[in-house]
Amino acid sequence: MNKELYFLRSSEQKIVTDLFAHAHPNQEELREQYTGFYGLTRKDLGLYAMVDGRIAGAIWSRRFDGDGVATLSVAILPEFKKEGIGSFMMEQFLQEAATHLDELRIDISAKPMSRKFYENFGFYADGDETLLTKHLERQEIVRPTDGYDASRWMD
Repeated sequence: MNKELYFLRSSEQKIVTDLFAHAHPNQEELREQYTGFYGLTRKDLGLYAMVDGRIAGAIWSRRFDGDGVATLSVAILPEFKKEGIGSFMMEQFLQEAATHLDELRIDISAKPMSRKFYENFGFYADGDETLLTKHLERQEIVRPTDGYDASRWMD
């Protein structure tokens, strides 16, 4: 299985829109809030995973207020569940998010079975048992590489 990660750009808003129902089951009324004009401001950050050339899932955040706290969305297509795609995306996303966010929150009320997954990444309940929070610490970003070295000229 060949897994790759890519940044979500505003031109790829369709990925966020198409995967919304997997991230927020039974919450169609929130679709526009979480996906509308995605990627057009610095309030949005996201990655998507490709497996053998097919989109397997996406992880994205959006800040709805000015306090630096972003709401997280995680979507994995059913045929890729239990394949480590969620962890693959989350590990890189948390590094990227820590460059400009202090906290992330995720509402797990529509998918309580995923609680342990988020707790393994340091999310915790702070009062409300369906709202999990993670404080982010600034650290150096380590990005996956395909061997490309931007400092080298073509041979």
